Amino acid sequence: MVSVQTFTRDTLDTLLALADRTNLSVYMPAQQTFPERTQNPIRLKNLIKDLEGLLTDQAQAETLLAPFHDLVADTEFWNSCPPSIAIFGGAEHFLVVGLHRPVQEIAIVNRHPYLRPLLRQVPMTERYQALCLTRDSVQIYEGAGQTLQEIELPEAVPTSQADALGDQLTSRDQQGHPDGFSGAGERGDPMMHESGGGGKQDEVNLDRERFFRAVDKTITEHCSRVCKLPLVLVALPENQAVFRALSHNPFLLADGVRTDPATLSPAELAQACTAVMSKRCEDSLNTAFDRFGVAVGQRLYVSRLVDIEHATLEGRVALLLVEADGSEAGAQVAEEDAALDELILAVIRQGGEVVVVPAERSMPTDSRAAAVLRY
Repeated sequence: MVSVQTFTRDTLDTLLALADRTNLSVYMPAQQTFPERTQNPIRLKNLIKDLEGLLTDQAQAETLLAPFHDLVADTEFWNSCPPSIAIFGGAEHFLVVGLHRPVQEIAIVNRHPYLRPLLRQVPMTERYQALCLTRDSVQIYEGAGQTLQEIELPEAVPTSQADALGDQLTSRDQQGHPDGFSGAGERGDPMMHESGGGGKQDEVNLDRERFFRAVDKTITEHCSRVCKLPLVLVALPENQAVFRALSHNPFLLADGVRTDPATLSPAELAQACTAVMSKRCEDSLNTAFDRFGVAVGQRLYVSRLVDIEHATLEGRVALLLVEADGSEAGAQVAEEDAALDELILAVIRQGGEVVVVPAERSMPTDSRAAAVLRY
């Protein structure tokens, strides 16, 4: 069975390195249920025919298309195929990337991989870690989209208060609420202050803070700074507040999942974290639009394709906004698509940011692309 890669920055770097040679790019959604999924290999066959029509050298075509035909016959692959796939082939490479958002069926032959549909997937395929935290336990999950897997904690990370505090842990024969909060308020919600009693209860609350400090320090040092992934905090609201007040983790996201992680199934955990990452995606798009608005006021922007090309050649593009897909067919649109794809590659190589604007959002200009300039 062919291996399916997750779309990461490393995947993008690999694809960028494949430019300046013949590249075959295929995108297709895949049915997940039987019997509809039996149509998936047939749909790929039709896309292979499109590739054949675009390849002028028939001898070369036979070699380049061989792994595509092998994939058609890979029954095991189709039985566990992701919701959408991107396939990249060439004389020296063949990659299948699993995607979790819908894509349009398309087959393209070019001198570089066709990346725009893939870049549109970036926010939903961005890898992240989820920190599942209670007063006395910690777990870390890592993944992207709806796929999360628990990872083994580094030895330095304490997994319980006893592990973190040792003989300094307050005895459990204390009075008061173990979660450190009093009974319900007038509206039925938890009172947002520590429960009374002082003494033992204060020590229990202090234990939580010391445990959370130890977790934050070790997770930051041994996980976040190593993988450099966004961190989603999954914890009850009261534990969210305490942990965030003392955390120094620069990768901790402002939004989290305000639920006891012990009550979530793996699928529910992934869904809740995906909602947080989706909001992060929307916030990033809004931030990009705000940057463009500021650039307009400073006259540090261009929106005509020819001007963007000149600015890119000079290495002046800091941010490139690109329409997701051409809404019309025709030679002019096809020519613009080819030019935009070249610009995307160039801007990424120069360290600029590329944001593909989804169809449900309007471009901030009447053009299909706009750029924020460095100077």
